[in-house]
Amino acid sequence: MSKNKINTFIMIMVFILIGSFPFLVGSSYNTHNQTSAQAGIPTATFIPEVPRQVTFAGQTIDLTRYDLRERMDRELTAFTYTHSTTSMMIKKANRYFPIVEPILQANGIPDDFKYLMVIESNLNTLARSPAGAAGLWQFMEGTGKEFGLEVNKNIDERYNIEKATRAACKYLKNGYNKYGDWLTVAASYNAGMSRISNALSQQGVEKATDLWLNEETSRYMFRMIAAKMVLENPKQYGFMMKKENLYPAIPYEQVKVKTEIPSLVNYAKQKGITYAQLKDANPWLRGTSLENKSGREYILNIPSKEGMNYDPSRIVPHYKNWVVD
Repeated sequence: MSKNKINTFIMIMVFILIGSFPFLVGSSYNTHNQTSAQAGIPTATFIPEVPRQVTFAGQTIDLTRYDLRERMDRELTAFTYTHSTTSMMIKKANRYFPIVEPILQANGIPDDFKYLMVIESNLNTLARSPAGAAGLWQFMEGTGKEFGLEVNKNIDERYNIEKATRAACKYLKNGYNKYGDWLTVAASYNAGMSRISNALSQQGVEKATDLWLNEETSRYMFRMIAAKMVLENPKQYGFMMKKENLYPAIPYEQVKVKTEIPSLVNYAKQKGITYAQLKDANPWLRGTSLENKSGREYILNIPSKEGMNYDPSRIVPHYKNWVVD
């Protein structure tokens, strides 16, 4: 075959391939799409089911009424699809629920109120709102002081998990004595007792679920219930975790201090830890020193060296439902 004929043949073949390329690509693309559609996994959107009723703090809430059902549906869907936030909540709950649950029980507060703490702070111990609410329970400064927390530039016990939980118990107990309904108590935690009391009186109803409220407070009660539903059974809502995904409790040595600590940096070094580790274990320390001019007793958590090392084999799920293994 001559050189000219060879070149002509090559050109013809190139044109044939180019012409057939869209067909080949389209065929492959359609086959892939059909496979994906049949599998259903990459593009599937799961719609969480709203039950006919739920329980919270021993009370049954009927969700067959359209407005209550739709409020529940909104929050349940939000928790299901804010994947990163909900995942982190489950991980952190393994560390903080064992601290909070005994305090709630000892103070006669229903265990379900740990979910109020969940929605207040997303279980971020350093959480601070634009309005100035702080800690896991998101106390405002004035409310924190009212319920026995020390709040100043050097010490802020709103960031002390145990003390803030006890203060929250006092608030919640006062609310229940006033309203006799735990969901109304929860609404008052968000909006304030005076606002909820005025709304109940003006609208002629007895429970906060029947009130016309601002959107934040209206959603608040159902966000709390949604948090309970998802964290009690995360697998049902698509959150599949292994035990090593959970955050373990960190063992501490508790040291009583009644004097000033001029330098927390030096104090941490004396305890064999870093200043950062001391602050992480005691976020209520707000400065680089502990002034303690009144000689008050404080308890500092000093993390053990062994406990600070991550060992997946030693992680114990606080709730077995959190993990798939």
